[in-house]
Formats: sequence, structure tokens, C-alpha cells
Amino acid sequence: MLTKWLRKILPGKQPAAPSHKQVLPLAEHGITPDAISYAAEKVVSRLHQAGFEAYVVGGAVRDLLLGIEPKDYDVATNARPEQVRKVFRRSRIIGRRFQIVHVMVGPETIEVTTFRGGKRPARQNEHGRIMQDNSYGSMEQDAARRDFTCNALYYNPERQEITDFHHGVADIRAKRLVMIGDARSRYQEDPVRMLRAARLSGKLGFQVAPDTAAPIAECLHLLPKEPLARLFDEVMKLLFSGAAADCLKQMQALGMSGKTVHPLLACALERLPENQGRGIVSLALGSTDQRLRDDMGVSVGFVLAAVLWPQVRETWQRELANGRNSAHALSIAVGEMRAQMEKGWGVPHRFTASMREIWQLQPQFDHRRGARPFRLLAQPRFRAAYDFLLLRARAGEADQAVADWWTAFQEADEEQRKQMIQKAEQRPAAEGDAPAKKRRRRRKKKPAGEQAGAAQVAPQDGAAE
Repeated sequence: MLTKWLRKILPGKQPAAPSHKQVLPLAEHGITPDAISYAAEKVVSRLHQAGFEAYVVGGAVRDLLLGIEPKDYDVATNARPEQVRKVFRRSRIIGRRFQIVHVMVGPETIEVTTFRGGKRPARQNEHGRIMQDNSYGSMEQDAARRDFTCNALYYNPERQEITDFHHGVADIRAKRLVMIGDARSRYQEDPVRMLRAARLSGKLGFQVAPDTAAPIAECLHLLPKEPLARLFDEVMKLLFSGAAADCLKQMQALGMSGKTVHPLLACALERLPENQGRGIVSLALGSTDQRLRDDMGVSVGFVLAAVLWPQVRETWQRELANGRNSAHALSIAVGEMRAQMEKGWGVPHRFTASMREIWQLQPQFDHRRGARPFRLLAQPRFRAAYDFLLLRARAGEADQAVADWWTAFQEADEEQRKQMIQKAEQRPAAEGDAPAKKRRRRRKKKPAGEQAGAAQVAPQDGAAE
């Protein structure tokens, strides 16, 4: 009731999130300076030496409390962006809505933000989304402006203390995801927080607090109004979170329709339960999660190709049924998917190009005669397309014998490859693999002198007739 009354008399402002400041010593949290990266510690130390406050903040502190090695580190300080820029030679100021500084230390990039103020953001649109926000304030005000309590923790490596304003440590230990302040207004300020709620709860195994989950369904209409690049970036974070399937299930649990959020998520959500989790989408996401857990590289184009493949395959099969050959049918299917993606999906060209190449090479694996296997092996995108063939075979939609043949062909030497091709030529031809044509005998050309003589004789013969 008090919140509603305040909204009526102060329509432009929201009541500040209540603060319950706690300072936890090392004995209560167990994080030592050795646990954080050298780059993060150096940035904090240099800012302290320059006379500023500085803390490791956000997800890195949360992950350390959970025993997870952080992928990246953020630092919060009372220094303004231009002041941070002066302290670090290898740094640059970026951002429109809220300026931040990227500080490069060796191979690492540390994101440094200035404490945000508690005042109303400088500029909001008609839906309440923050368009510009460069108001600065205290650490307590900055904590109130962060999204979830688990992300509003400040670690000082010199004092080995965590400063907690919103019971974030208690929520982490209870595995609760709690929004700071009024969840509805926080989603209006930044609709992407709804996707973040699904990602964090799915990845960390947290239960979303009822007050945090309740407004999501009625605020979903705000997501399509977000800039495409920012929305696509958040979709990528979800799919490459290391727990993609769990994050997608959390979306469903929170009432988030994939069609409302982004077409890529709609495709993934629709196909996730396919073949009892043994479909190509589930296999691709599961394999990606495992590679990320093993700290191995992943290909964005490959994963997106798998997520969208069922839709491409349906069109491909339809065109095959209409009598088209395999390569032409697939070309039509790829073209239709490309036309859909160009209607505002926000997928960068480098990823769509990779996806198309992986798809269009699939029919070529059926051709194992003559010089075609060697030409396919020389393709720049062969390895990705071959891995995709293996994935299709695991999903039961490609012939395992064909996948095994290509595995052996890559490992064979030149003589063994020739023998494999000879054996393949003795078998019935695959679709589109026409039998070798008989060579036509070419007539031997007569010597130049004979040709000239024939040319001279011809008119005489004709004249005689």
C-alpha cells in the first residue's frame, strides 16, 4: 500500500531499496586475494594508490562464494570514467547509456564502472526503459541500482572484506534469486533483466523469489522493443551459459515464450524435448555445455546451425518430396531460412555465413566417388561440416556408416584413400552420384599438311560433281 501511495504522489520516482549494510570478514566468506585474478587485483590496487575507493563487484564475487571460477571480473569505484582513464594507460571509455572503462592488463580486460547515483536516471523512454544514465553516487546508492541481491556484493582484496547491502550473501547460500527493489519497475528500466533472471537461475540452480518472478509475464512485451544487438547478445549469453537446457527450462517455468523473446529461443524451446532429449538441438546444446565446462572453445555458428537445423531440414525434405535433387532442395531451404533471419533477428553476418556453409555441405558427404571426396576435404569449412554430420548421425537423421567412412577417410593415407574410393565406386551410386560416364574417343587430328591437302581436294570434288 505504501509503495502504491508513493507512486501516486511521486510519479517520477521510486522508493529506494532498503539497505542493511553488513561487512563480512574473511572468516565469514573465505575469499582470499589469491582467489581473484592478478588483473583485477592490480586494477583495484592502482585505484587505491591513486586515492580512490575500488572493489571487485558483482558476478565474480557471487561465483567465488559458490566455488565457481569467475570468467571475468568487474571493478566498481568512486573515480569518474575520465579519472580512471588517466590512471591506466591501456584503457578506453565506452558506453552510451552508462559510461564504463575497459582496462587492459595483459590478456585480460577488466570492466571498471563508477558508483551510480540514486537519483532518477537522466533519460527514460515512454516504457520506463533507461536510455541514458550517467549520474554518479555512493557505493550504497550503486548497490541499490544493481539488479539482483547476489550481484550487489563488493569485495576489498586489501582488507579481505565483503560489503553486503541487501542480504546477498544469505540469498546466495539459500540459492535464491531476488530482485533489488520493485521488480516490475526494475524490468521496465531494463527489460533484459527478465532474460538474466532465467539465465542466472538456470545456470546456478537458484529458485527465483515469488516477487521477482511475478511481474515477468506482464512485462514480456517490453523485450521486443530492446535494440536487436543487445537482445541477441543476451540470447548468446543464455545459449553459451554452460547450462543452456536448464536456462531454457527456467524460461518456460517463468512463463517466457520464446516467440515473444527471440526467434532463436523459440526454435530451441520448441525442439528441446524432441526424441526425448536426443534430438539435434539437445545434443548440440549438451555438447556445448560440456565443452564450456572443460574450458574448451566453441563455435557460435555451429551451435546456431544446430538450433535452426530442424526448420531447415523440414523445408529440405519438403523440396525433396517435390522431386528436386538433394543439393538444390537444400539450397532452397537455406534461402528460406536466410530470408527469415534478415527480418530483424540481429544475427551478425559472420555467424549466418558460417551456418549456411555448414548446411550446404551436408549433401556432399553422400558423394564418395572420383575426385569429389578430395574436393570436399579441401573446403575451408569441411571440419565444421563434418562435425555437424556426426551430430546428425547421433540424432539418427544421417547414416552412421557414411559418418564412419568420412572419419576413416580423414585418417587414411593417400593410397588407402584411393582404395576407399574404389570400393565406394563398386557400390550402388548415392543420390546425385551419377555413374562414371564413358570417355568419348577423340578423333586424332591429321597433320597440318594433310588437312591442307584435304581442303584443296574438296572444292575440286565438288566442282566435278
